[in-house]
Amino acid sequence: MDRLDQLRCFLRVAELGSFTRAAALLGLPKASVSTAVQRLEAELGTQLLHRTTRRVQLTADGAAFRQRARDLLDDVDELHGMFQHGDAQLHGRLRVDMSSGFARLLVIPRLPEFLERHPALELELSGTDRRVDVVREGFDCVLRGGALDDNGLVARPLGTMRIANCASPAYLARRGVPTTLADLRDHALVHYAASLGQGAPGFEYHDGGGYRLLPMAGQLTVNNGEGYLAAALAGLGIIQLPRVGAREALASGALVEVLPQLTAEPMPVHLLYAQRRHLPLRVRAFMDWLADLLVPHLEPLPVAPARSSAR
Repeated sequence: MDRLDQLRCFLRVAELGSFTRAAALLGLPKASVSTAVQRLEAELGTQLLHRTTRRVQLTADGAAFRQRARDLLDDVDELHGMFQHGDAQLHGRLRVDMSSGFARLLVIPRLPEFLERHPALELELSGTDRRVDVVREGFDCVLRGGALDDNGLVARPLGTMRIANCASPAYLARRGVPTTLADLRDHALVHYAASLGQGAPGFEYHDGGGYRLLPMAGQLTVNNGEGYLAAALAGLGIIQLPRVGAREALASGALVEVLPQLTAEPMPVHLLYAQRRHLPLRVRAFMDWLADLLVPHLEPLPVAPARSSAR
């Protein structure tokens, strides 16, 4: 049994938690599967599985190795089909990260059509606003809004999202509707910080020459988009968020747009992925689909983008 077969045996055991069930699925004797995993562990110099009379569980090393092994076998299968035409052969695992807002509002509602077209694909979708480590955490690509870090990743620009200033009718009934920048002295801002403890940037606006920040009071700071929107709906202050994220609330009247003449800088949107000599076909296909999906919601990136803060 070669090393690729050993990997397949290990993955089946890890997935099913049983040597017996893995052997039955692979059509091999249980002893052969057990031997294959033992030889793999000996070659690696580490224990991949905890074995008891009741169950089989991954060790910490086994969990880390499982992810890399799955990616390797997916790449081998794709290599065998690299000269086939069309995309019907797309298969393997995709691990993608994006904000919870992107996922809930734009991507997940359209996912059935993509997955139906590629039934052999397995998608792991992370919806979080934290900045994930694409390489260390094993993500194939990340959809990110806001300023980019200089982290060596490949960035594919998709466009920008217009920002709207919003507040709830109940909040505006208490504080009044601001019509000028000076009126904001009597208002509260819900602050957004990617990492709690960072200084809140304030209210962003364009003064005709560039984007400025007006420090504003506010009792609440949040670190994710869903909480940011919920805070405005609860009447806790004014927020500045991508218009697409406020679309439903604005349409229903749950939020009201204010100061439309003083909007923040449009938010750049990029797809990020690790530099690879050959990007897997399944990753390219998903990114192309995602880029097409977002076209109606984005505007072109400016030729020389100005300063922007991630939200």
